[in-house]
Amino acid sequence: MGKVLVLGGTRYFGKRLVNLLLREGAHDVTVATRGLTEAEFDGPVNRLTVDRSDETSLAKAAEAGPWDIVYDNICYSPNEALAAVRAFQGRVGRYVMTSTLSVYGFGKSPAVENDVNPYEYAWGAGERTDMDYGEGKRQAEAVFFQQAGFPVAAMRIPIVLGPDDYTRRLHFHVERIMNGTPIGLPNLAAEMSFISSAETADFLHWLGTGTDLAGPVNASSDGALTISELLGLIEGITGKRAIVLPEEEAGPENESPFGVPSSWVLDISKAKAAGYRFGKVMDWMPDLVGQIVEGKA
Repeated sequence: MGKVLVLGGTRYFGKRLVNLLLREGAHDVTVATRGLTEAEFDGPVNRLTVDRSDETSLAKAAEAGPWDIVYDNICYSPNEALAAVRAFQGRVGRYVMTSTLSVYGFGKSPAVENDVNPYEYAWGAGERTDMDYGEGKRQAEAVFFQQAGFPVAAMRIPIVLGPDDYTRRLHFHVERIMNGTPIGLPNLAAEMSFISSAETADFLHWLGTGTDLAGPVNASSDGALTISELLGLIEGITGKRAIVLPEEEAGPENESPFGVPSSWVLDISKAKAAGYRFGKVMDWMPDLVGQIVEGKA
């Protein structure tokens, strides 16, 4: 039986990951959060109250080990990464960090892992408030891969969608099309990668327990969609036309969370070569749109 710690596991794909581990029946699972969100799981879990931004608090969680696997879904800065390196040194067999497509910025697409090399990327002391989201993740990765004395893998994922998406990014588009509200978009031809919350959890589970793959690893559902194709899918399911305007005309309140200036797609060949088989984006996207339309998500 593996002893697993999940930092941030009470909602969305973190909660799904915990339930996958529990259903497998081979792990002693501990969930560490600030204790602000109540969550029920599909089996018994141990719970720790941890302030991820407080190194002393994080060290206490590490001392409750040693841990076979640590999943870190809530690391956003080099300071938080450095605290984890110090806390878990000698106390973890494998460390899996959740990272993001945002480390690549816009430009080259599809993005390959070596486009941002965390083994060489420069980092410095800093909190999450000192830098934007993408830079915080870039530097956090750099700290882990340059400083940790234990194996680390970083899952780089695009926008995660699901019926449990508390940010309601796909809901934004479905609801505006249903209500005839304008959507501000800069580039309808831009392609984007997506991944479902279910597949995100499954990939995390595999990355921790099913492979010894290390370093940054891209993960997304197979097949990119242009923004125009996504809107067309919603139009077909709702029977209504999208009203699309340039962002400056639509106003800030109607700017799409998918409003990318150019294609933003992940190359997932590294994970495929290691044996992971991704589902296709169109295997789940239409059903999710339908759930939102019916008020079930």
